[in-house]
Amino acid sequence: MDAHIVGWGHTRFGKLGDLDLEALIREAAVDAMVNAGVTGDDIDGVWLGNFNSGLVPDGFCSSMILHADPGLRFKPAIRCENACASGSAAIYSALDAINSGRCRIALVVGAEKMTALDTAGVTSALGGASYQAEEQGMSFPQIFARFAQAYDAAYGDPAEALAHIAVKNHDNAMRNPLAHMHKPVDFDFCMTVSERNPMIAAPLKLSDCSLISDGAAALVIAHRSVLDRFSRAVGFRAAEMVSDYLPLSAKRLEHFEGPSRAIQQAYKTAGITVDDLDLAEVHDCFTIAELLSVEALGLAEPGQGTAVVREGQTTRQGRLPINLSGGLKAKGHPVGATGVSMHVMVARQLLGETGDMQLDEAPELGLCLNLGGGAVNSAVSILEPVKA
Repeated sequence: MDAHIVGWGHTRFGKLGDLDLEALIREAAVDAMVNAGVTGDDIDGVWLGNFNSGLVPDGFCSSMILHADPGLRFKPAIRCENACASGSAAIYSALDAINSGRCRIALVVGAEKMTALDTAGVTSALGGASYQAEEQGMSFPQIFARFAQAYDAAYGDPAEALAHIAVKNHDNAMRNPLAHMHKPVDFDFCMTVSERNPMIAAPLKLSDCSLISDGAAALVIAHRSVLDRFSRAVGFRAAEMVSDYLPLSAKRLEHFEGPSRAIQQAYKTAGITVDDLDLAEVHDCFTIAELLSVEALGLAEPGQGTAVVREGQTTRQGRLPINLSGGLKAKGHPVGATGVSMHVMVARQLLGETGDMQLDEAPELGLCLNLGGGAVNSAVSILEPVKA
């Protein structure tokens, strides 16, 4: 593939009352251009991943990026929306432009302002990513509770594995200065329904749910022909996207069918298996999503992922470290930013630039799995260091 990541930016994730959507977009965009050593004059096109769905009034927001640098004025700017995979939709649209030769250097930003609404407002807005003809009024915790219920019915109670996932991701976030939550949780807390850990949608407790966050992340992506301008680069061994049926009723919920297909396509394109991966950032909007992703990755047969998690195979020291950033669970989940953030975190790991988050052994291959809706859209990238 001709496209390479050559720079990035990333705001803090959290409740950022001092930053509106435009400020988040501009901060990430400026950071990415400075990091890559480019100006707006060098950029041929701009893509923004942003879900919105009523989270803020700013619906026509792609041109907000242009204020990051005077040289961006009059460059084409496009907003991409694919629910929680909006960030990856923006990346893959930029990849198409670069790989076609139409664009040499692209700027991609993913951003979301979520905390301007109260929890009920955010819940209602996110519900726009579900199938309204059948699921109107359902919250996303209720939607992913359906996956957990189906898994329980098919294979047994996943509660212990879900608690281990939450503990791991909170522990990982303690090393990430950009994470929304720097607060460890213990296994007993995650296993127990309490005033501080209420049941949200059985069997998912508060400790199983990702955070409502503000934030933005950005990438500068360049064509192979201009790589001599840049001091480092991360290449795409694969970038695959599939879309599945929108209604929950049309799918088997004990499996991640769409994500599994996207992952297998990515493995085939990259010429690898799961055993070749050194780390992964996966879409743990709810802990059940990470458990199903463990199986979709091929770390376990269907129904056997709980053992893989309990054995610590997905921890920092495990067979395949997953969500070293803290994941959506603790890093945060500003929807449009999530897919871009995953690519930033994996690229930084591959180039040894993550500080306390850095793996002890230099990784060579990393995977990003970004989901939209109830495993409706699945975007999988496999990244490798090309120039360090």
